[in-house]
Amino acid sequence: MADYAVVNPATGSVIKEYPTIGDADLDAAVARAHAARGQWGRDTTVAERAAIIRRVGQLHEQRKLELGEIIAREMGKPAAQGVGEVEFSAAIYEYYADNAEKFLADEPIELLDGEGSAVIRRTPVGVLLGIMPWNFPYYQVARFAGPNLIVGNTVLLKHAPQCPESAAAIEQIFRDAGVPADAYINIYATNDQVSTLIADPRVQGISLTGSGRAGAAVAEQAGRHLKKVVLELGGSDPFLVLGTDDMDATVEAAVFARMDNAGQACNAGKRFIVLDGLYDEFVTKFTAAAAAMQFGDPVAEGTEYGPLSSSLAADRLEAQVRQAVVDGAELVGGERDGNYVKGGILTNVAPGNSAYGEEIFGPIAQVYRAADEDDAVRLANDTVYGLGSYVFTNDPEQAVRVADQIEAGMVFVNCVGADGVELPFGGVKASGFGRELGRYGMEEFVNKKLIRISA
Repeated sequence: MADYAVVNPATGSVIKEYPTIGDADLDAAVARAHAARGQWGRDTTVAERAAIIRRVGQLHEQRKLELGEIIAREMGKPAAQGVGEVEFSAAIYEYYADNAEKFLADEPIELLDGEGSAVIRRTPVGVLLGIMPWNFPYYQVARFAGPNLIVGNTVLLKHAPQCPESAAAIEQIFRDAGVPADAYINIYATNDQVSTLIADPRVQGISLTGSGRAGAAVAEQAGRHLKKVVLELGGSDPFLVLGTDDMDATVEAAVFARMDNAGQACNAGKRFIVLDGLYDEFVTKFTAAAAAMQFGDPVAEGTEYGPLSSSLAADRLEAQVRQAVVDGAELVGGERDGNYVKGGILTNVAPGNSAYGEEIFGPIAQVYRAADEDDAVRLANDTVYGLGSYVFTNDPEQAVRVADQIEAGMVFVNCVGADGVELPFGGVKASGFGRELGRYGMEEFVNKKLIRISA
């Protein structure tokens, strides 16, 4: 089978294969993107580029049903949820179109000697390479390509091998919106070709969302060639239950945090850390709620969650859970049927258990008992990851106190699914570095050029 192919994870059938790009065509694509810097980044204004990107968002909204169906067959996301992802992507493009001129405006610097003037001018750096994952095929591209195209950079987009159809659909939207053909180029490249791109002096920056292993490889190669990188990697996000006036509502939030997108989200709640006095009630209700969720055909109306994205993903999850049990954990639920996996709960995961330090990418939750607040924070931070986190408490002072102690790029207090186009997204530790979304997402690949003029 070709490297790039649409394989329906619900049925295992190969729908369509796509050829990888040849080396000569890849070099030509880089040359085109490099040459387009002038036309796109210097010969148009921020307002003109923003208007085109606004149109990109509008076309996402207009085509959302079609786009949702594409990723249902590519990676198994229920079509209705895929439509929701497209709508969020459209909002990202609109947000940057609305705010680009403000975000990219010249920033005066007050000179200490008062002689003359100085200003920071934000200008494009050139060709960027985006390496995108399969779990949110539209959203991930939007938060990278939207702001960077408005900045005036040009983009080479290498999508996940199982998302070639959505990758082509996105490129067509950019074309139809008026983005020049050489300013945004979809490439079906191999890993070896990606290494070639990173080494190419015409490529000035790389943004990757993916695994820690992929991130380390890209960062190593980029460092060797002095390239700026943004890495959004894995997470094992803690979900702390420290107090609640409504356990049913807390459990509902916990189930959404773990099971959304069949648990295949880097910032999903994965480790549920519950105070001793709340533990038994939480586990009982959480286990029942997770078991009650029904997986089904991703194109069928009402499906809560679909299959895992591929047989490889299901195999990996099954192996992780099996090893966790061998190492002493207890599992309730988690049965597999093809690429479908029922919601499951792992308890008694002790230090030394393989699952204790791993990211589990699927609808299997780990639940830990904490003796007190300090113990909960200790457990939350006892991980190499530091992407997101969730704190549920009915004590406002505790909320602030604990949020300050969590080692993560994001802390959400008493809410899940609260990401917003205006809120920066990113992590620390093994979860990567750099930010996307919000104002900070437009700051990563710009030249903050100082212009100092003498009196």
